[in-house]
Amino acid sequence: MSNTAPLRPQPAASEHPPLKARNVAFDWADTPLHWIPGDPFSTHTINVLHLLLPAGERWFVHVYKQVLPHIRDPRLRADVIGFIGQEAMHSQAHDEVLPHLKAQGLDPAPYTAQVDWLFEKLLGDRTLPPGRPRRWWLLERVALVAAIEHYTAFLGDWVLNARALDARGADPTMLDLLRWHGAEEVEHRSVAFDLFVHLDGGYRRRVRTWATAFTALVFLWQRGTRFFLANDPSPDVGRASFREFVRAGRRGVLPTAGAMARSIPQYLSRTYHPSHYGSTEQAMAYLAASPAATAAEARTTGGA
Repeated sequence: MSNTAPLRPQPAASEHPPLKARNVAFDWADTPLHWIPGDPFSTHTINVLHLLLPAGERWFVHVYKQVLPHIRDPRLRADVIGFIGQEAMHSQAHDEVLPHLKAQGLDPAPYTAQVDWLFEKLLGDRTLPPGRPRRWWLLERVALVAAIEHYTAFLGDWVLNARALDARGADPTMLDLLRWHGAEEVEHRSVAFDLFVHLDGGYRRRVRTWATAFTALVFLWQRGTRFFLANDPSPDVGRASFREFVRAGRRGVLPTAGAMARSIPQYLSRTYHPSHYGSTEQAMAYLAASPAATAAEARTTGGA
């Protein structure tokens, strides 16, 4: 397999808004434990985001701060700085859901401790000699971020269009958190991949790190869903199963297995570029209407 793609990934022609962090805040006082009424399985499958994202996005920020001195393109550097600001805010927003879950009898600490170990120890900094070994580990992590961001953008696009959540009476505060975050993932969906291409772009590295990221995400997600359902204090919440995941996808309250499967050849295509998937216009429209994002903008404007 050649390490050099015969075709270079080309971005879609579209507007490129400057990235900015939105200092959002959410009030969880009225959000029930099963915020999709009568559907603990789908609720907890999505709740896994609150377990994975705080540590994962802190890790993104840590890696990208190390990368900044290596970026030669001023526009990409500005995008990466905006990305860092948005990811830091995402980590904080999801972290603030965890005390609410604990107050409702579902303590996430045993699981989040494992996730923290994964990102801080297994994928953390290593004592390596300067030169090629240190750069190799940095590029591996940059490529891993690009692979993970393919799926965060996929989920962001899905939640922006998941009208079944509204139809089933999902909690509006939780929906706003998910859609604000999803909109920003769509907004900055090209940054991680553009950075990977800028620094390396090797196809073998892209495939290898995709396989690692995809395997880890599937493992952690099903483990997190099982953890939530096993520790949910409510009676008769059921058990996690792939069959129930498929059913929830058919109802529109989770992504479908087919859509997830189709996302694999998209990322592995030699001509893949994230800008061809998702709509910046739709993301910006949601951010202009999001209760949390508009409140953050009003605070910023009022404090100017």
